[in-house]
Amino acid sequence: MEKFQILRSTAVPLPAEDVDTDQIIPARFLKATTREGFGENLFRDWRYQANGAPQPDFVLNNPIYGGAILVAGKNFGCGSSREHAAWALYDYGFRVVVSSFYADIFRGNAINNGLLPVEVSDAFLNQIFETIEADPNTQFEVDLAQQTFGIPAKGLSARFEIDPYKKMCLLNGYDDIDYLLSLKTEIAAFEKQRESV
Repeated sequence: MEKFQILRSTAVPLPAEDVDTDQIIPARFLKATTREGFGENLFRDWRYQANGAPQPDFVLNNPIYGGAILVAGKNFGCGSSREHAAWALYDYGFRVVVSSFYADIFRGNAINNGLLPVEVSDAFLNQIFETIEADPNTQFEVDLAQQTFGIPAKGLSARFEIDPYKKMCLLNGYDDIDYLLSLKTEIAAFEKQRESV
């Protein structure tokens, strides 16, 4: 995985609440077993008409919005436990999703795949949406080490929580296997010590 430390980016607003994993990546696109290629079908049924033409009023088809941050309504990632939802968001280019509540399984899948779910209060989430609406070019700042999501132009910032182990993995670009491999020297020393007992 890529290391995640500080991200500065514009954001894409998706204020819909209760966005489930079938809306994020419809079940008919789950046939692949590798993570690549899912981004093209992210929000497929919202992004495209039945004839395959882009849905002009969907936010991902609106050229004024872009960036590596998706700002979503409350209860993002509910529904089934499909890991493909995180794959699709990451493959599309998002590195952060901001919401005021996540389904637990989605949160875990996101972090395990290098996508940072930032949870903020409803009030702060509304401020983010208002800021994007006023100026879609606004830059936001996500500082994982400090666990803050900021709106520098307004001097506003909110702290978010993250499991310390998962934070360390994201900062270093580790998945669980990478973490174990990073301890190879310590594990070998421990095994050697056990052999001598």
